[in-house]
Amino acid sequence: MRLKSEQLTGALQQSLGKVYLFHGDEPLQIGELADEVRQAAKRAGFVQREIFSSDTGFEWSEIATAAQSLSIFGDKKVLDVRVPSANFGNEGAKTLISYCEKLPDDTVLLITCGKLNAAGMKTRWFEAVDKVGITIQVRPLEGDELLRWLQHRLQQRGLNADRAGLALLAERVEGNLLAAAQEIEKLYVLYGVTSLTQAQIFDVVADSSRYDVFKLVDALGAMNINRIFKVLAGLQAEGIAPPVVLWALMREARTLCKVKIELAEGKSRDIVFRNNQIWDKRVGLVEKAIKRLSHTQLFDILTLCAKADRQAKGQESGDVWETILAVCLLFVNPVTMK
Repeated sequence: MRLKSEQLTGALQQSLGKVYLFHGDEPLQIGELADEVRQAAKRAGFVQREIFSSDTGFEWSEIATAAQSLSIFGDKKVLDVRVPSANFGNEGAKTLISYCEKLPDDTVLLITCGKLNAAGMKTRWFEAVDKVGITIQVRPLEGDELLRWLQHRLQQRGLNADRAGLALLAERVEGNLLAAAQEIEKLYVLYGVTSLTQAQIFDVVADSSRYDVFKLVDALGAMNINRIFKVLAGLQAEGIAPPVVLWALMREARTLCKVKIELAEGKSRDIVFRNNQIWDKRVGLVEKAIKRLSHTQLFDILTLCAKADRQAKGQESGDVWETILAVCLLFVNPVTMK
């Protein structure tokens, strides 16, 4: 059964399930949801816990063995399975399907993993888990959802902030909930229980934005020029090598070229997008980009990327970061180069 994050507490109050799966790319939310399940399980007498993590390596057969041994000795235990990569493989799929077909009475299976795409949520193993347990997809919070989360987090510490203060805090952390939680703790330590002013938030909260090349690509798709300037400045300040940024820009341009060609050949939109690994919120951005950019304009972008690459290698004069900015602006406001 698929639930939203905010529905978990109520579901746990009604009954403790046999299987839980939390997946997404927001580790703080996933960790706190898992904590809720572990606490509810402990109250229900599941005091033992066995952890399996793909980071340290484990065999999926160990999970089946652990579940069977619990039945022999009558212990109540939580099997805590962590797969950050969200790559379950054939063995993982088989193990989970088999487990869900015959659920142990004295076991709670808790699975946390990275983001599963649309295809991953249509696999047999996911459907098996969803049929007998609770699955929650954790998405990054944006807009009013993020503001409400920040307000609730502040209130837990006896702090308050008006909407302008919340907006400032949201701007500084940019959806990084772990950073937000840390900054709220810092505000509590410094000011105690109080109503925060914008000045206090501005003075204390660090700019915890997560700048990376993929955020730059998203900003290009959204045609957000202010965001492009900010992310590029962050990448440069963090010492990210220009070739890394160029790799992302050239990859995006080549993907758009390929998508345009395949669609022009009459291929199915869904198949083209899936084959080019375009999922979820990127779909809308890519659709707008392929309408906005012609093949000639995409070629201009690749040509300018090649110039920036030569500048990065010292083979051509000029400021590589200025050329990278020019590439980004071509994505947003394409002008055929003469």
